[in-house]
Amino acid sequence: MKTFLSIGTGPGIGLATAERFAREGFRVILSARRADNTNALVEQLKAKGYTAEALSVDASEPANVAALVATVEQQYGTIDVLHYNAANLRQATLAAQPQDTLVGDLAVNIGGALGAVQAVAPQMTQRRSGTILLTGGGFALFPSADYISLSIGKAGVRTLTLGMFEALKEQGVHVASVTVATFVTPGSKEATDIGEAFWQLHQETAGDWRAEVMYPAS
Repeated sequence: MKTFLSIGTGPGIGLATAERFAREGFRVILSARRADNTNALVEQLKAKGYTAEALSVDASEPANVAALVATVEQQYGTIDVLHYNAANLRQATLAAQPQDTLVGDLAVNIGGALGAVQAVAPQMTQRRSGTILLTGGGFALFPSADYISLSIGKAGVRTLTLGMFEALKEQGVHVASVTVATFVTPGSKEATDIGEAFWQLHQETAGDWRAEVMYPAS
């Protein structure tokens, strides 16, 4: 059974994407800081007959992310798909936000994504197979002064994806992002559509790999 690891799983995009892969026969591992929330999402998937497990992770700590990846590889074997979905959605301007919370937000919004890629890429490149999916955001293209740490984080995710795309492609690994430029609520059509977009990126053949798709399509 193939394994899908979600880091920063929430009830919207994270759950919808995990369920899309579960429908295709993947074992899905959901992870986030609060185990009670993650366990509840796992129970929703199990109730539908899917194979799902829950683990805890603090995405702001690269060592914690690396430990999560190592644990999944030890317990379940190959991680075929990694989805990084963690983000601190803080509403604050640069002038209003204390420096410590800005740094903390960026540790999750971009630092955790970098740590996840660094942790999972070596095994994927060694076997020349795997997909790394990152949840991007429209603030990467149109920054919001009221969500400055999220805007910086999503710009970092986009740069990380585009910057790694060709190098990882040469090693047989597909890294891609869905740049989400709309508000998404749990169980919504938008969440389902984004999950489908991630699935379609994973399904692409190497000659057709894309680094980024926009949602909604522009």
